[in-house]
Amino acid sequence: MADVTDVRENLTYERFGVAVRELAQTIADDGYRPDMVLSIARGGVFVAGGLAYALDCKNLHLVNVEFYTGVGTTLDMPVMLAPVPNLIDFSDKRVLITDDVADTGKTLKLVRDFCLDTVAEVRSAVIYEKSHSLVKCEYVWKRTDDWINFPWSVEKPVVSRPGQVLDS
Repeated sequence: MADVTDVRENLTYERFGVAVRELAQTIADDGYRPDMVLSIARGGVFVAGGLAYALDCKNLHLVNVEFYTGVGTTLDMPVMLAPVPNLIDFSDKRVLITDDVADTGKTLKLVRDFCLDTVAEVRSAVIYEKSHSLVKCEYVWKRTDDWINFPWSVEKPVVSRPGQVLDS
């Protein structure tokens, strides 16, 4: 992963709405009609919901992947967390994998590789793609190498999980 700089890309909820609609229009203009939207949780959930509505696709699935442990810190490799989707549900489907950002690309690669032998076709859509991403997505709203402040993750959680301490 590239070094994290002090430069930040700040995405607001309002700009996110514009980004999702523009991304959906790009997908539609390309003629791709996914049978299923597969969201990489957590950041991809927001993207998936917006794209599924805009592309009139009611078949939405979710895969939980853990990779980032903090700003600029990751596990060695991403890991799919239970429950892992049943691939039988993906058989012969055109799948659109969504995430908020393709940073290292390792998470997208894990999910894409998971789908490849089962689906009819798989493509990826992200709001942001970094130049060093292993996966080059078919649909990207913006390319940047800055760290991105997403509106859903810039604020601290309002509750803490057992063993977590929130700063006051």
